[in-house]
Amino acid sequence: MMNFLLGAAAGALVACIATITAVRHPEMQARLGLRPALLAAAPAPTQPRPEPACPPVPVQGKVGSTEMLLSPRRFWSIAP
Repeated sequence: MMNFLLGAAAGALVACIATITAVRHPEMQARLGLRPALLAAAPAPTQPRPEPACPPVPVQGKVGSTEMLLSPRRFWSIAP
C-alpha cells in the first residue's frame, strides 16, 4: 500500500513538472489559448547601422619583445 502511495505521489509530481514545463513554451500557450499566436517577426531593416566612432587605442610598446618578458621591474632585486 505504501509503495502505491509513494508511486502515485511521484507520478503526480512528474506530471505537474512536465505540465508546467510544457506550458512555458509559446507554442503550447497558443494551443491552449493562453496567449494569441505569435506573429511573424518584422523584416530586418535594409539600412545598415552606423558604426560607433571609437577613439584609436594608443600603442604602448612592441608586443613580443624581450623587454616585455625580461623587464627588470617585473622581478625583485635580490642582492648577493
